[in-house]
Amino acid sequence: MSYQSIFRPDLFRDQVMVVTGGGSGIGRCIAHELAALGAMVVITGRTKAKLNTVAAEIEEDGGRADHAVFDIRDEAAVGEQVGAILDRHGRIDGLVNNAGGQFPARLENISANGWNAVVTNNLTGGFLVSREIYTQWMKQHGGAIVNITADFWRSMVEMGHTGAARAGMTSFTETAAVEWGPDGVRVNSVAPGWIASSGFDSYDDPETRRRFAEMPKFVPLKRIGTEAELSAAVVFLLSPAAAFITGAALRVDGGVPNTCVNIPLPDVDAGSPSYEGFHRAVRPKVLDEG
Repeated sequence: MSYQSIFRPDLFRDQVMVVTGGGSGIGRCIAHELAALGAMVVITGRTKAKLNTVAAEIEEDGGRADHAVFDIRDEAAVGEQVGAILDRHGRIDGLVNNAGGQFPARLENISANGWNAVVTNNLTGGFLVSREIYTQWMKQHGGAIVNITADFWRSMVEMGHTGAARAGMTSFTETAAVEWGPDGVRVNSVAPGWIASSGFDSYDDPETRRRFAEMPKFVPLKRIGTEAELSAAVVFLLSPAAAFITGAALRVDGGVPNTCVNIPLPDVDAGSPSYEGFHRAVRPKVLDEG
């Protein structure tokens, strides 16, 4: 099998796309779809083994992939690795700032170190990668940047650190769109709601896992999203079809922020059909618990 993208196969032919955090989860899916559409995909992360695995998958499926091992929070390493990518491939047409991470905790229990670690990972790192790719290439040649944020509009209880960081990344997106727009650089964000990915199974807390299993009943579409549905939004914003879109935040959340807290959703099993384009997707185990 191969990736079943709704976009034409040669959409990104001869283009180079960088996907941070491409060794697992949503980043892995995005990398696969971009490669299936003809791009040379450069996936980045801190774990070489994961990157090697995803690059091998892409090549096995007939795509092209490279990888770069570095920490997006390390300013010097980011600058060096962006330069190395340009040395190897000669250009960077698109960037997907996907890398990030967090842990569940109430605000009162988050230490300064914990707060700073999440904010640096989910906000500062994306800024550093964007800035370096802009200054080293896109300022002179144009390009497109898509930042992965989150559904933070109605608070992120027990995830206050990442909510603050993702909101900051949304503001960064809007500002960069204005400052870099005259150079032909579009900057947008995609805000995923509850998307079924490998990250779900990284949480060990029984209460958190129970909540994951119950998520569909709080979604107007009565299900959670797929990695392919999130990836399709990213691909659209990178594509020529979005040539007049910049500074926007595209929600992929099944309508959760629009629900009314005092009016419950109907208790039914029906819902919209999902788009399952990623042939290598694996359903998180936590969704079958409870």
